[in-house]
Amino acid sequence: MDGQPTFDLQSHSVHSDGALTPAEVVERAAAAGVKTLALTDHDGIGGVIEAIEAGPQNGVHIVPAVEITAIDTQHDDIHLLGYLIDHTNQVLIDRLEGAKDERARRGRLMAERLERAGWSINFSVLDEAEAAGGTVGRPHVAEAVLTDPDNAERLHDLGYDTTGKIIHNLLQRGKEAFVPRDHPTVEEAIAWVHDAGGLAVYAHPFFPAEHYGNAEVEAALRRYAAVGLDGIECFYKTHSEEQTRFLHALAVGLDLLTTGSADFHGPSHGDFSVFRDFKTYDLEVRLGAIQPSV
Repeated sequence: MDGQPTFDLQSHSVHSDGALTPAEVVERAAAAGVKTLALTDHDGIGGVIEAIEAGPQNGVHIVPAVEITAIDTQHDDIHLLGYLIDHTNQVLIDRLEGAKDERARRGRLMAERLERAGWSINFSVLDEAEAAGGTVGRPHVAEAVLTDPDNAERLHDLGYDTTGKIIHNLLQRGKEAFVPRDHPTVEEAIAWVHDAGGLAVYAHPFFPAEHYGNAEVEAALRRYAAVGLDGIECFYKTHSEEQTRFLHALAVGLDLLTTGSADFHGPSHGDFSVFRDFKTYDLEVRLGAIQPSV
């Protein structure tokens, strides 16, 4: 990991689809050499205070943040990262609570569609996530499929051995169990972040890599920039060097921030389990106000 960035601006805790508490996420990040960390739970900021409190004890600067799923009818659902938000802003809290309730409803509907398609569902995964006050999403639905032993043979035959593969093959737009969201739009989500004093950054534009082409991503980015987008997560674990350079050139041309992350979800996650596991390819990192001044 020597020579890798010491910032990692996307991570998840038990408050959404991560495996660790916020304090444990901070401890794990510190052990990996992270100096600036953002906890970006999906549609919720319930873990931010705990992360901030754990920061000084571990020598890590914590950026208050959130990851919001937003609708783009011309593109697809996207993830919008909100950095430097006021995590005590009641308007933002209420808006995210509404989005979290909608995610839970959607998760149940997707699980029911999978069940009708012959999959067994370990509904305790969804029950436990809701009981803990976390944000239920497609990763939970995928885990509910992956952990039900009645699916073992079918999963093996199809090669669906991680939650990411289940999401991509069963829960994406156009797949058998996909259920669309009904709010917020990208423009609304950007406004939510700005209303709470934050900076809005488009997360992992090329994830999943096989889903989007350069022209589609560029068109979406230009539309988002026109309604107030502040940055692009150019540096990301699954982005190729070509994709990274393409995004970086767009960001520079549009005068946007360039951020990055390994999208940590937990030490045993099949896809995102290692902090600082992304490359900048010696391109300029533009964190703006996200970068601590000292």
